[in-house]
Amino acid sequence: MDMAYEGNETRGLACLLGFKPVVPPNPLRRKPWKLNKALYRQRNNVERLFRRIKGFRRVFTRYDKLDVLFRAFVTVALIWLALISVNMP
Repeated sequence: MDMAYEGNETRGLACLLGFKPVVPPNPLRRKPWKLNKALYRQRNNVERLFRRIKGFRRVFTRYDKLDVLFRAFVTVALIWLALISVNMP
């Protein structure tokens, strides 16, 4: 979640679905919640992973019409990225 989704309704829905929202409160909010900064910093890793996956044109443009094929290629892309990151110094 991003700060654009820090509303009470969105946070409540995320909690109801079993997610743990890690969003900094708006500075103008009357009753701000405590932010887990260590967990919030890990969002950067997730965002960079999505950027790397979107580097594959087939994923970015969604050539595959079937969900099974799309998920399979995303899996192949993740495996390829994992193998590349292991071999990098």
